[in-house]
Amino acid sequence: QVQLVESGGGLVQAGGSLRLSCRASGRTISMYAMGWFRQAPGKEREFVATIKRSGITTYYTDSVKGRFTISRDDIKNTLYLQMNSLRPEDTAVYYCAAQLTSDYVPTNAYGVDSWGKGTLVTVSS
Repeated sequence: QVQLVESGGGLVQAGGSLRLSCRASGRTISMYAMGWFRQAPGKEREFVATIKRSGITTYYTDSVKGRFTISRDDIKNTLYLQMNSLRPEDTAVYYCAAQLTSDYVPTNAYGVDSWGKGTLVTVSS
């Protein structure tokens, strides 16, 4: 099974940018659809973005469209999330997700095959 480790979280002012990384080990991520979820305090884990195995097709939740970009480097076995124009409501723990059994990571967190432990993003106003 693939192991996932996120990094790149931190404290940033509203309007700023962060780039999250998810380093995989154990298996090559070229076998997986990949994605990002986030979980704010007191809320359920929610879908953010997913990228197909090919790395060409992506899908985003409406609240991050035009601000976040998901990408993958299968040679480095790493997934990325570039986050621009950050807002206080983007504050959450961000989780990397891997899906072996379908072309996309499901938008329902309960259907995801593998998870990282998360990295905290805090956006101050």
